[in-house]
Amino acid sequence: MGRGRPVKSSIRQNIVEVLSVKGEMYGYDIYRVYREVFPNVTLRSIYYHLRKGVDTGEFVIKEVRKEKGNFSWGGETEKTYYALGPKAQVKNDQRVKDYFKK
Repeated sequence: MGRGRPVKSSIRQNIVEVLSVKGEMYGYDIYRVYREVFPNVTLRSIYYHLRKGVDTGEFVIKEVRKEKGNFSWGGETEKTYYALGPKAQVKNDQRVKDYFKK
C-alpha cells in the first residue's frame, strides 16, 4: 500500500455527481447544491476539492468570467466554471437527480 493520503474523496465524488447532472457550474453554486443534498461541508473544503480535482483530472476549468455587480467587496467578481474531466467516474446518485427534479 502506498504512503500518504488516499487519492479518493467522498466530497470530490459528490461534486462529480452534482456536475454530472447539472453540467458546468461555478464554485459557490456547487457549494449551495452540495449543502442541500449531502452532509454539511465548508465552502473552503469545496474549493480545495475543486482544485485537487483539476489536478487529478476529475474536473476541468471551462471558463473564468468576470461579472459586474454590487458586491460587498467591490463592483466586480471572478467566477471559475467547472465541468467534469476525463477521469471523473459518475455513479449516478439518485439524491442529486431528485434534487434537480423538484
